[in-house]
This record gives sequence, structure tokens and C-alpha cells, in this order.
Amino acid sequence: MNKFSLLLGTLLLAGSSLMHAQIEQSIKINEVMTSNTANLQDEYGQREAWIEIANVSFTTYNIRGMFITTDRSVLDPTMSVPERMKRMSAIPNGEPRTSLGGRQHLLLYCNSLSSKGSLHLSVKIDPEQPTWVGIYSGNATELIDSVTVPVIAANTSYARQKDGSATWVVKKADQVTPGISNLTDVVETKTAKLKREDPHGFGITVLAMGIVFFCLALLFVFFTLFGIFMRHRSTVAKMQPVKAGVKTVEKTKEIGHKTNVILQDGLKTKGIDKEVYMAVIAMALKQYQDNVHDVESGVITIKPKNTDWNMELPQMTQFHE
Repeated sequence: MNKFSLLLGTLLLAGSSLMHAQIEQSIKINEVMTSNTANLQDEYGQREAWIEIANVSFTTYNIRGMFITTDRSVLDPTMSVPERMKRMSAIPNGEPRTSLGGRQHLLLYCNSLSSKGSLHLSVKIDPEQPTWVGIYSGNATELIDSVTVPVIAANTSYARQKDGSATWVVKKADQVTPGISNLTDVVETKTAKLKREDPHGFGITVLAMGIVFFCLALLFVFFTLFGIFMRHRSTVAKMQPVKAGVKTVEKTKEIGHKTNVILQDGLKTKGIDKEVYMAVIAMALKQYQDNVHDVESGVITIKPKNTDWNMELPQMTQFHE
């Protein structure tokens, strides 16, 4: 039983150590500025060299108790741990900002004094010499990450091209990213793009005036065609009664001509038949009325006619004498 407990404890300790080591490997030196004359200021308004630490994983990890150093002598494997610690600066405890969440960053000021703040370290950086920077675990024996920063111009930085990547680049003064991701997507707004491409506003003015005049031209064409259409429609409406009147006159002349022919034929034959003449005249009048009705406006006029069928007096027969 004791052997089993000892074995289980050893496995748990080894697994915990392995997981802890994997998490520590997510802590990276991400960006370094060795000469700061016009860049970031600390809480005292002073400009100091700084080192950015990044957690490139998605797991929160507290880096308190880790060590930062620029002294290459600590790489000597025969050096004792106490001696190595003397040549390093410890990241202090009790600072909530040292608990780095996933993809978060922490800025540490160098060439400073710890009395100025928890993020101020006594690590020495000489901007005129290449600088080796290393970060050690809390036991001061395991090197977690390191980088050699070449001599770079003032206010520029030596940074990973992307958080956690193996490629390092020198960033210009206007591209330095302290405390944020090294690779940022800058999206230019439409307003900014317009100001950049047309600083004096001539292009947008011409475009706006062109749109206005184009709309006015469309309105002019529309109302011109609409006016022509309405005039044509009004002319057609005025011509319809004239045509109807012409048709009525033509029908009247035709009926009169036929009646005259029939009467003349009757006189020539001296067989005057009143009934035939009356029928002919009636038929002519009927045809005339039908033709005239075909071209009427369709308005029906009803004239009232009063009758006495609903009068009260005639219905009261029982009271008549």
C-alpha cells in the first residue's frame, strides 16, 4: 500500500511538473526597447528602456517570482543558484498585473529602481551595446526564453513579427506596440481614406455636383415627356365629340336621302300608301335614334312623374259618401 501511494504521488508530481513546464513555455519575451527618448513614459513621466512579456497561450499564468536578467554569466551551469539570483531581478509578488491571461502582455521598466513601483526592475540595458535578455523560472535554474537585441536606433524596438513567433524584426518608432499584440490589423476608415486620397475636397465636390446635375437632367426629360403625353391625350379627348357629331350628320343625311328616294318613288308611281310612308318614316326615325344613341355620352336622365296611387284620400273609400 505504501509503495502504491508513493508511486501515485510520484506520477502526480511528475504530471504537475510537466504541465507547469508546458505553461511556462508559453511565456515569451515579446518586444524590447533599449533606447527610449520619445516613446512610452512611466507613472513618473520618465522614459526608460522596457521589456514586454507575453503569454502566447489561452491559459492564465502568473509570472510572479520569475527572474529577468541581461547578464550572460548566468548561463554558466556551474554557477550556484544563490549567485545566479544575485545577478537577476525578480518579478515581484503582490502585483495583480503579473497574472497574465491568455494573449495578454506585461511591460517591465529597466534601468530603474524597485522602489519606484512593482514593475520597475534594476536590470541594466546599454543601448550602445548588443543586449542579451533572459527570463528564468522561479527556481532560477530553468531558462524559459531569451533573445539578443542588436544595437538599434532610439525609440525603435526589437520585436517578434507576431506574438510568440520565431521571427524578430526591428520596428520603426511609429510601429512600436508596447503592451499590445505585435501584429495589429489597422483598418482605415472611409473618411480617413477620402482625406488621404482627396485632401482638398475637389474630387468629392465634382462628384456631388455631377450627381445633382444628372438628377436634374433626368427630371427635365421625365416632365418633358409627361407634358407631351398629356397634351396628346387632351387633343384626342377633344377630337372624339367632333367625330361623333360628324358621324351623326352623315347618318342623318343618309336617312334623309333614303326617305326622299322612297317618297319620290311613291309620287312617281302615284301609289301613295300612307301606312307604307308612316312605316318608312318610323323606321328612319328609329334608325336615327339608334345611331344617335350609339354616340351619346351614356348619361341617363330620369324625370319623375307624380301619380295619385299612393295618396291617402283615394284609399279611404269607407269614408266617401
